[in-house]
Amino acid sequence: MTPTPTLLLKISRPGLWFQTLWLYLLPLTSGADWRDPWLWAGLLYATWPLNALVYGWNDLVDVEVDARNPRKDSWLFGARASEAQLRAMRPIWALAQLPFALAFTWARGPMMLAVFAAIVAVNATYNARIGGLRGRPPFDLVNPLGYLVLVWLSLLLNERPPLPWQSWVYLGGFVLQAQLIGEIMDVVPDREAGRVTTATLLGVGKAKALVIALVAGLGLLCGVVFRDWLLGGFLLGGSGWLLYDLLVYARDRQSYTRAEHTLAGVGMNVAGLLSMLWLFWSPTLLQVP
Repeated sequence: MTPTPTLLLKISRPGLWFQTLWLYLLPLTSGADWRDPWLWAGLLYATWPLNALVYGWNDLVDVEVDARNPRKDSWLFGARASEAQLRAMRPIWALAQLPFALAFTWARGPMMLAVFAAIVAVNATYNARIGGLRGRPPFDLVNPLGYLVLVWLSLLLNERPPLPWQSWVYLGGFVLQAQLIGEIMDVVPDREAGRVTTATLLGVGKAKALVIALVAGLGLLCGVVFRDWLLGGFLLGGSGWLLYDLLVYARDRQSYTRAEHTLAGVGMNVAGLLSMLWLFWSPTLLQVP
């Protein structure tokens, strides 16, 4: 079964590209040579090639779960594909990594091979059919910290100086809250399919409380450590909205409508874009005053 171009694109969840683009671009906010073709090659890799591998591989082991998921079959949250369609796409995802791995290694040395090996290892351990970390809380939250390999790739490819450890703490919190929000959105279909995640284990209320604590913590980190109270205030305001959602708007509801999911997805993209524009104006997350 030959996959269509539309399906190949949708499987990469274009609505979530902002996360990989954000992580790739962050090390460049303190200055970059935009005439460098390697910068653009890395930016291209952070769109379809990387996300098709990450989300396609995940969809292949979650076919049953995704069949029940109301937010699937959308440009924001990915395709609802059959197992046969997903299997037919596997060689395409794999081959899409090869030119980037070879080109980046040729340009920046053998350390790039370690980067691509780490990308494969993170996805393999998360998506393994037997013992995969996606179904072993709390490792379903810890494993996605592998997204930070993309920051490592950006630092090497663009020859940027190392980040302070406080920046890595912020980025880790960013990945954790994004993963947990996704699990909360999927808690009903995950339970119906018998999948165990941190969100299904904690319950929606406690999982939301954990997200609120993470977002508020990131806001305080921005303000207190990085002295960026604009970004920090934005995050603290976001945690206030999430608290309103928990206590007033959604309360005991276990799920949201497709329209609410779409609105949340659009909002995350807008917030990601605005925060990145701000960081290019004032690259506070790359230095500790």
